Amino acid sequence: MAQQDNGFPPIADYGLIGDCRTAALVSRQGSVDWCCLPRFDSGAAFARLLDRERGGYCSVAPRGNDWTSSRRYVDDTLVLQTTFEARGGNATLYDFFSVTGDGERGSQIVRVLEATRGTVDMEIRIAPRFDYGEVRPWIRRHGHRLFSAIGGNDGLIVWCDEELEENPEHELTVRFELAAGDRRRLSLTYCAPETIDAHEGPSEPDAAALDGALDEAVSHWRKWSETLALRSDDEPGARRSGLTLKALTYEPTGAIMAAPTTSLPEAIGGPRNWDYRFAWVRDASFSARAFAELGAVDEADAFRAFIMRSAAGHADDLQVLYGPGGERRIRGETLAALEGYERSSPARAGNDAAGQRQLDAYGELVNLTWRWHRRGHSPSDDDWRFLVSLIDHAAENCTEPDQGIWEWPGDPQHFVHSKVLCWSALDRGIRLADECMRRAPTRRWKRARDELKEDIDKRGYDSKRGVYVQAYGRKDLDAALLLLPTVEYVAWDDEKMLRTVAAIREELDAGDGLLYRYRRDDGLPRQEGAFLCCSFWLVECLARGGDIEQAREVFNAAISNANDLGLFSEEIEPKSRVLLGNFPQGLTHLAHISACNALAEIGQSL
Repeated sequence: MAQQDNGFPPIADYGLIGDCRTAALVSRQGSVDWCCLPRFDSGAAFARLLDRERGGYCSVAPRGNDWTSSRRYVDDTLVLQTTFEARGGNATLYDFFSVTGDGERGSQIVRVLEATRGTVDMEIRIAPRFDYGEVRPWIRRHGHRLFSAIGGNDGLIVWCDEELEENPEHELTVRFELAAGDRRRLSLTYCAPETIDAHEGPSEPDAAALDGALDEAVSHWRKWSETLALRSDDEPGARRSGLTLKALTYEPTGAIMAAPTTSLPEAIGGPRNWDYRFAWVRDASFSARAFAELGAVDEADAFRAFIMRSAAGHADDLQVLYGPGGERRIRGETLAALEGYERSSPARAGNDAAGQRQLDAYGELVNLTWRWHRRGHSPSDDDWRFLVSLIDHAAENCTEPDQGIWEWPGDPQHFVHSKVLCWSALDRGIRLADECMRRAPTRRWKRARDELKEDIDKRGYDSKRGVYVQAYGRKDLDAALLLLPTVEYVAWDDEKMLRTVAAIREELDAGDGLLYRYRRDDGLPRQEGAFLCCSFWLVECLARGGDIEQAREVFNAAISNANDLGLFSEEIEPKSRVLLGNFPQGLTHLAHISACNALAEIGQSL
């Protein structure tokens, strides 16, 4: 049944399309309800995802409510295929971003609709609302089928081979019948408003060119996905995660966004709503590892280069996150015009976590270079000077508290994960200096590394229970402790790690393989959901720790929380299994790939 206009579709109802510059979310009902133009972090042109009345959308669907829909991605691509089954017949909608641009034209969403059986009464409704719903655009006609919509510094060129009409609500609409074998096309192209009146105005695309764009998009994404390999039965899912991460890449710089959305809540009705349309330093290391495991080393290396550039070569200037182009000013603000998903307010743009101290960033950057080195590269002189300053900063600051991997909203703590990543920066730095034959203060680094390990093992380890803890002076556990073996602080099968894994499974358990990231009060209202990435971290710990059967059991439970398109959210409400948080979530897909790889490696070695 078609979604009622006054209700929010579940987050699981959305599919992702993108062009490695921006992305859009398309609902099961055929509506583009989220798209920021021209970049991931720009103001949304369609934001009905966060406000059903004011947000704006672009809908292509059968008229009335007497129809159903199903969808899939065309093979291993980012071309979304939605099939409508109505009383009079069936129609198929293909949604994608064009990949045929010459670099001058803005991002172009193409929607190709064709009837496959009988006759279907269709309706198209286009309601752009620029700047997160703040601006109802000025809509102008440029011929029978070509329109422009402009407002502020945003513009869209809209073309359809059915003649659209503007209604009093500043929408473009058309109703028409589609018979078997008929095809209709809709194009939405972003442009700067000043270009619309230049020369002879906007030009019309033609139907054949849009049909060709569909074929080219399928070929483009299929060609890229064919390079991804895992050599296991889990390869199809891992490939979908790889395609999702590729869609979150900002191609001009190599940055990878944490998610394409802002403000999807971690707890419905509360304030746990954050903007994830930025690139986090820690994700650089995770992304490089995941991409390399799938064979996409170019993307891994591009992200490494982006982070090195964005930090400006100075450890003093390192931030924990950056804009798609390397922007440093990402100050948060509330979007008062939007009510928020399921009325979870406030909706936000920007992220104040950019100003936090998160000491794990030092270790993640050094690990990024370490993995790059292990793939056959050596740091340049400039890279090495930057690395030395990073490692020195890790040595100087490792005794300080920070906000940690989870961006703790309260007072800084001495988080064990952060301490271990500082230890990793020192340890990897020593090994890089040795293997690359580089001059470095390794004697001082060794002393700092060994003293830090002694401190962690004394203050970050509960000797009575025999487990690592979340922070010094605490008994609480933290799912981030599952990452300690990934930087070789402790072996996967070390008794300390095995006990910690068992304790995390018991104390952070949310049922059926799901884990909370922590259980202590963080000062924010409402209980957040279980963190999906933590389940995949658990899978890798179990597999590499020797319990392959339990690893497979947790893995199968975890992947059941993807939507029907294979997309993962950040969190899930354990009882209702409702997806929560920004979507799709890059960190979850990264962890999924690493879990797939661990299962493949251990399975092959048995």
